[in-house]
Amino acid sequence: MRKGSQKRTSGLLARFRRALLWLLLGTVGVLLALLLVLKYLDPPVWSWQMHRWFNPPEEFSGKFYHQWVDLEEIPLSMQLAVVASEDQRFPLHSGVDTQAIGEAVNEALEGEGLRGASTLTQQTAKNLLLWPGRDWLRKGLELPLAFLLEWIWGKERILEVYLNIAEFGPGVFGVGAASEYWYQRPVQTISDNQAARLAAILPNPWRYSAQPPGPYVQKRARWIERQMRQLGLAWLDPIRD
Repeated sequence: MRKGSQKRTSGLLARFRRALLWLLLGTVGVLLALLLVLKYLDPPVWSWQMHRWFNPPEEFSGKFYHQWVDLEEIPLSMQLAVVASEDQRFPLHSGVDTQAIGEAVNEALEGEGLRGASTLTQQTAKNLLLWPGRDWLRKGLELPLAFLLEWIWGKERILEVYLNIAEFGPGVFGVGAASEYWYQRPVQTISDNQAARLAAILPNPWRYSAQPPGPYVQKRARWIERQMRQLGLAWLDPIRD
């Protein structure tokens, strides 16, 4: 190859690397700005909701239910039920439960499939910014996003957003809408058992019903209530420190 061609190729590669670097820095900058805004502004829309809009299941009625409820208005029993059900180490970890991830990866490498090992922080990142599924790319993106959420938002805001954007029924987002949808009452008035039943349907709110609860939900809710009693409401105290 002639020297002139080598210089042109090297110049093109250098420009490509610079452009890629600026694209990466720009993407990170936009993401940081977005998360900073959403620390104070409740998200008007999120990726999981958009997924339902553009890819509705056949049985979906097309109706969406959502009602934002500030964290201080959500009963502690409802907050604890979700923590007890989905991520008991939520007050302790920094966004990622490395032990749970290691176990899930080992199981996947042994051919058992990629099971869920997501913390509440990771689930919030997924529901807010990513897409459904259990592919490795999405799981990989959850990790840095979880650390960013912990750093920029903190536990209290993460829990508040999760409780308001998680899907608790067909097109039913957040505990405020879920309480009205399943129990026809404000979330501030639900019992511990009703809170546990809402938490129990989170793995598949299209399949399970909080009211009337089927055998699985009843069994799962009883387990969640036992975990709530063992943890106690004081388990949530570090979230507000």
